[in-house]
Formats: sequence, C-alpha cells, structure tokens
Amino acid sequence: MQIEPDRIKPESWLVSAGRIDEPGAPLNVPPIPASNFTLGAGRGYARGDGTPTWEALEAVLGGLEAGKAVAFSSGMAAVAALFDQLPAEAVVVLPEDCYQGVVGLAEAGARKQRWSVRRVAVDDTAGWVRACAEADLVWLESPSNPLLTVADLEAICAAPRKMGAIVVVDNTFATPLNQQPLELGATVSLQSATKFIGGHSDLLAGVATTRDEAMWQALRTSRELTGATPGTLEAFLATRGARTLAVRLQRAQQNAMLLAERLEEHPIVTRVRYPGLPSHPTHETARRVLKGFGTMISFDVRGGAREADAVCAGVRLIHHATSLGAVESTIERRAAVPGQEHLPPSLLRLSVGIEDADDLWADLASAIERATGQ
Repeated sequence: MQIEPDRIKPESWLVSAGRIDEPGAPLNVPPIPASNFTLGAGRGYARGDGTPTWEALEAVLGGLEAGKAVAFSSGMAAVAALFDQLPAEAVVVLPEDCYQGVVGLAEAGARKQRWSVRRVAVDDTAGWVRACAEADLVWLESPSNPLLTVADLEAICAAPRKMGAIVVVDNTFATPLNQQPLELGATVSLQSATKFIGGHSDLLAGVATTRDEAMWQALRTSRELTGATPGTLEAFLATRGARTLAVRLQRAQQNAMLLAERLEEHPIVTRVRYPGLPSHPTHETARRVLKGFGTMISFDVRGGAREADAVCAGVRLIHHATSLGAVESTIERRAAVPGQEHLPPSLLRLSVGIEDADDLWADLASAIERATGQ
C-alpha cells in the first residue's frame, strides 16, 4: 500500500513514491519503450494515454507538491504548453531577470500579435501585485536566472487576480524542497527536470504541477496534440535522479554557502550574488520564503570579459559548461550566451555540485588568481 504524501516528509516521499506495489514486481518502474498497448485496460496509445514510466515521474513530483503533474520532453516544452493556454490578445508579464528561453518564446508570440509582453523587476512586489490584477499570465521565476533575486511569492501569489489569470512559478532553482509555490497559491509550479530533478546532466525533461484539475487536463491535451512527450529513458532517469534530490541538494547548498562566503572575501571578486549572504539585496525575503538558499552563485571578477573567460578556461575540477543543478560543479560567463549580452560582461554563473568544498575552492581560487594575474 502506498503512503500518502501528507503522512511523511518530502525527503521520504522522493524515495518512496512512484514505485510498483505488487508482489513479485520490480521495485522500480522500468523503462517501458512502448508506443501502444493492448486495448481493454484504459491505455491504448502512449502519446495520449502515457506510459507507466512517465507516470512514475509524475507521481513523485506531483505528490511532492500535493498536486498533479504532467511530464514533458523538456522544460521548454512545458513552458510552451502553458503559453498555449492563453486567450487571444492576452497580457503576459515576465520578470526582468528571466530565463532566456521563456523570453524568446514570449517575444516570438508577441511579434505574431498573439499576446503582449510586459516586464517587472523580480523584487518589485507592488508591481507584481498590480500585474496579477491585470495580466492573463503572470510568470514568476524565483530565485531568478542568473541574478538570483528572490521574489516575495507569499504576497504575489496571494494577490487578487484577473478572472482566469494563470500564475506560474518557475521553481527550477529552488526545487520543491526549498519552495512550494502551489501551497502559496500559484496555479502551476514548473520544473526543468533537466536540472536538479535529474541531477546528472544526462537528460532533457520538464514537469508542470498544478492543483487545478482543468489546468491539468489542458496540459495533458496540449502534450498529446503537440507530441511533447517525454522519452522513456529520460523519464526513468529523472525519476531515479529525484530519489537522491534531498541529499544532493543538502550537500551542494552547504558547498555553495562556503564558496559564496569565501568569494565575498576575495580581493579580485567585485560582487557576489547568493541569497544566503546578508549582503544579497533580497536576503531577508529569501530567509522568509525559502527553506534553503540553493546551489547557484553569480559573481563578478575584476576586469571584464577577458578575465572572466580566463577563469572559465582555468578551472580543472569545475567544468566550463552551461546548464546547472547536477552533481558536478559548472561555470560559465553568462553575457557570452546569445540573448544575455545585457548582463555584466564579467558575471560568472556557478552551479555548485557535491564535490569536496575545499577542493572546489582551491580550484576556483587558483583559476581566479591566474586569470587576473594576482
């Protein structure tokens, strides 16, 4: 018999949910590479009816937020499905600091006059409250990417809304262990399972979770009609990765706090952005709304793009790579990414992994010193 998610802590739910509860069955739902099934048991064609492998992932993440989840082929597929719910001439409000894929999709739709787009600063709570009363889609991202600004989701998600408005929180950086948007009143909590849920840089997947039955059905329909279904192996790996999310997040957050404190003291580092530091502009909000400060750090080195690029080229243990949320630490200069040119040229985004913290610091400090000639 399956344990209900409200009976145990999230860390236990991650390990126990989405398993096969039958004598003689495998403990884990295996990868089932099936496009169709023998008719007669409520499942016929996988694109519309799903597979047990997808459903295991949806059970884990849906129950984690006391909602119902829909798995997609990528985080951006989930994003597109949510935008697909908008009426004609809708008003969309995005944060000023926002994932570039979401911005790109929103701007593409605006050029085709499908909707209009407004931007609000992540920490402008009053602006977001006004947006909730006026917009058809309120898109929140907290902590934001890559400036790590924390929004006051308690106030924003509780604000009065325009009739039919959708409030979405991209919860990828926080994960459901550090933040529960649905509990605060959001319509949808979005995860790029490519990142922390999968945790091993080996899959693409997205998950949207909601407590609104009509929204859940609409997202499933959108997935079916657009074919944005998760791969069998990817769904299996994402479920397996989710099992260890709690221990990975705990270790990586400890590492991130230590690195952020040391970076702040480094004479060549001119600015550190990490919600756990008292110097962070939204630190007090983070203390109130987050259970943990996460594993992402952004920092600037003295000089400019050349010095920042040299830091990326100089690390040995840390990997010079994009994406985030995996067991290995990665670093990149975000302004070098197309669409991110507005960011400070020396800003480096560091995704902290589970390696030994002192080894990470030795590698990072050496790369900074070599890059800047100190």
